[in-house]
Amino acid sequence: MIFIHQPAAGAGQILLDRRPLDLQDPIPDDTVWLDMIRPTREEDLKVEAFMGIQVPTREEMKDIEPSELLYVEEGARYMTGRVLSKVSDSEDPGLAGITFILRENRLVTVRYEEPQAFRMYTQRAGRTTGNGPSTTTSGETILAGLIEAVIDRAADVLQLQGERIDRLSGKIFEVQDDPSVRNTALQDTLRALGRHGDLISKQRESLVSMERILLSLSATYRTNKAPRELREDVRSTLRDLQSLEEHATFLSTKIQFLLDATLGLVNLEQNNIIKLFSVMAVVFMPPTLIASIYGMNFKAMPELEWHFGYPMAVMMMVVAAVLPYVFFRWKKWL
Repeated sequence: MIFIHQPAAGAGQILLDRRPLDLQDPIPDDTVWLDMIRPTREEDLKVEAFMGIQVPTREEMKDIEPSELLYVEEGARYMTGRVLSKVSDSEDPGLAGITFILRENRLVTVRYEEPQAFRMYTQRAGRTTGNGPSTTTSGETILAGLIEAVIDRAADVLQLQGERIDRLSGKIFEVQDDPSVRNTALQDTLRALGRHGDLISKQRESLVSMERILLSLSATYRTNKAPRELREDVRSTLRDLQSLEEHATFLSTKIQFLLDATLGLVNLEQNNIIKLFSVMAVVFMPPTLIASIYGMNFKAMPELEWHFGYPMAVMMMVVAAVLPYVFFRWKKWL
């Protein structure tokens, strides 16, 4: 599917007009952004013929080498980044590879997922904003707006995860008297920490890939002496992104602390169980010794034919079991 975006004006100032393009229809000359979503080979050839570029395949977009993600070919600049997608309670979060291709005054995006950031940007870019001049009329400004939307979405995700981690932190250190409830809560906490840690890790990876793109754009704009406003926007976006990276690192550190604390509480629960078994072994050790002595049945044993021998042995075993228990309770080991 190919969506084309053209500057348009109406009852107010509309930034971009977005509509799908049929395969048999020609691409208008005033198109500033071609958004390719899960493109077919025929759609690739159509855009390649119009733009004079090579559209990368899905496998090429998965490459992790920087030289394969950021390069210039035949006057077109190719930039591939990772954007977080499927961020919801019912789906596992994933990283979607997105390729941005800049050539002259046009932008081409190639993607196989539907990140929330793209929906946010297209809705905002197609909104009426009064009679002010449009600022989203070139590929460079559209690219800057898309990256800004990705960063805004990343900020929302990190803020939401921070709030969830704070609530989880309170539950971890909450006193629970019921051992079964406490054990179940600790297991649920470990799973939740794993999910939050995975999401934040992927979000940070996405921010790092966007930072590479911004650094590349900054160097290019500085060399080509791009408009000052565009260079300032890139620098400002880069500062915001780096601050989000620091926040993601902080959240990762906090998750690691909570994970260590939870594992420590799990170890304490295990130690309590082992301590209980150890105490029971010590409690029953003296009675076992007494029973072993009087179970040997030697002829010369003085108590063997004594009328009160059996009650005495039972009483000695009871006392030998009670005394260690009382001692442990007095020392507050139980």
